Amino acid sequence: MKVFKALTIAGSDSGGGAGIQADLKTFQELSVYGMSAITAVTAQNTLGVQGVYPLDPEAVAGQLDAIGTDLPPDAVKTGMLFSGDIIRIVAEKVKQYEWSNLVIDPVMVAKGGSPLLQEEAVKSMTAHLLPLALVTTPNLPEAEILTGLHIQSLKEREEAARILHDMGSRYVVLKGGHAPVTEKVVDLLYDGHEFIYLESARIKTRHTHGTGCTYSAALAAELAKGKSVTAAVETSKAFIQAAIEDGLNIGGGHGPTNHFAYMNRLRRLGHDH
Repeated sequence: MKVFKALTIAGSDSGGGAGIQADLKTFQELSVYGMSAITAVTAQNTLGVQGVYPLDPEAVAGQLDAIGTDLPPDAVKTGMLFSGDIIRIVAEKVKQYEWSNLVIDPVMVAKGGSPLLQEEAVKSMTAHLLPLALVTTPNLPEAEILTGLHIQSLKEREEAARILHDMGSRYVVLKGGHAPVTEKVVDLLYDGHEFIYLESARIKTRHTHGTGCTYSAALAAELAKGKSVTAAVETSKAFIQAAIEDGLNIGGGHGPTNHFAYMNRLRRLGHDH
């Protein structure tokens, strides 16, 4: 039996809702062996980020070399990379080890509004990392920062997706959760030729901490198993929708989503038949 492996390169979230903790839980739930390279340690909970403690770029490089020389991943996802130096090292190692199925979640701001990426790092991301991406998964604020556009209409979303594709990402998933409140959340998948719209019901909840991390981790897990990008995106959308709908309701602020929810639903369906 082949063991599919996925690597997350991201920050640690002490509250467990986002970052490498969310990624590893998601990999596990989708039957993929998870590995991690930590870029920064954060002190955070559902109430906010109390501290960010970046690792030395050499420490990040060391972790990536440890993976690259012994446990080659079938897919890689990036989350909070913090600085331009770390971004450049990640890009270098992706090329050195010829890692494919790279999913970039361009994490820039925490749910509570704390910046998680230094300004100079945005340039490094567009110059070094986006050209290596199979899929990039920005939310609307992140897409605005990367493209310089003010994004309101669907037409502007399509334009932003085109720009990100031109920057080198082979597929772009523009997530619609931050759009002005409507009954539906519309995500946009662009492959350089056509736009696919994925709709889901908007859930009224404050417990959405780590949704971006979880979505991109599910995408990486499915790609690691050999799924097409479109199929992987559809599963990721279902995974995060279940995680939000079947909330855990823990913490006094922006609580985490429920990483057990998707598989619990599938198991229930299996028992019903």
